[in-house]
Amino acid sequence: MTSLAAALETTAIALIRRRYSCRVYENTPIDHSAQAQLSDFFTSHPTGPLGTRVRFSLVAATDDDRESLKGLGTYGMIKNAAGFLIGAADVGARNLEDLGYRLEQAVLLATELGLGTCWLGGTFSKSGFARRIDLAAHEAMPAVVAVGNAAEGNRARDWVRRSAGSDQRLPWERLFFDESFANPMTGEQSRNYAEPLEMVRLGPSASNKQPWRVVHRQGVWHFYLQRTKGYGKGSLAFKLLRLADLQRVDMGIALCHFELAARELGLTEHWVVEEPDIRKPDQCTEYTVSWKP
Repeated sequence: MTSLAAALETTAIALIRRRYSCRVYENTPIDHSAQAQLSDFFTSHPTGPLGTRVRFSLVAATDDDRESLKGLGTYGMIKNAAGFLIGAADVGARNLEDLGYRLEQAVLLATELGLGTCWLGGTFSKSGFARRIDLAAHEAMPAVVAVGNAAEGNRARDWVRRSAGSDQRLPWERLFFDESFANPMTGEQSRNYAEPLEMVRLGPSASNKQPWRVVHRQGVWHFYLQRTKGYGKGSLAFKLLRLADLQRVDMGIALCHFELAARELGLTEHWVVEEPDIRKPDQCTEYTVSWKP
């Protein structure tokens, strides 16, 4: 295990709290040592926790990247990013969750190295990023992450965060449940998992929709995707525009935060795909995975 990856086992909670969506960077390159450490992590983690083969690369920013990202509403606010973390995942049942998990790990490692980051979701299968990672027909690339040395004292960063609502997280009772979706969970009911659940709540998500839901039943934590109406795979816009299923990537981020915080606290359960007999509140709710002893 690299010393950088080991930091995730001891300081993940602090890193999750420190991370933010950085949109303004200094016009300076990323330190060679930081580049090497991130590349070493990528090489050491070729699969996601749910079994998908994933691969990543840290690439320097080029003029072609602006063309690849110009359709993203937030990209106009990204200034001077030195590079991008780009990744690809094999097509599969939970490939986007695995990609989101591993890429968020890289984001937290970049945070440990003192770098700023910002998730950018879109459709990149025919972009310059796809060419730079030699994206294969059996692979998906739903998001990239801008990375660089964060500009100090930039007021625009805080204004963007407030205007985007990124600091307005949903309360516990909207996200976490005990036994069924009919019983919102309180902090007292969370046993020794209050901190991992709070790290889920603090996770970044596309348009700040926070689609993760967690139900605790008989010692097992069941994770569900609560799709935003008009945002998912069944919507007309999704089909016509061939949009990436970003809310599944968001689920991967939530799984990453939950497991890293749990591991830091010495909680040793593991992921399994065993859907429980829990009544879902609506057709927009989909089971993802469970964390059990």
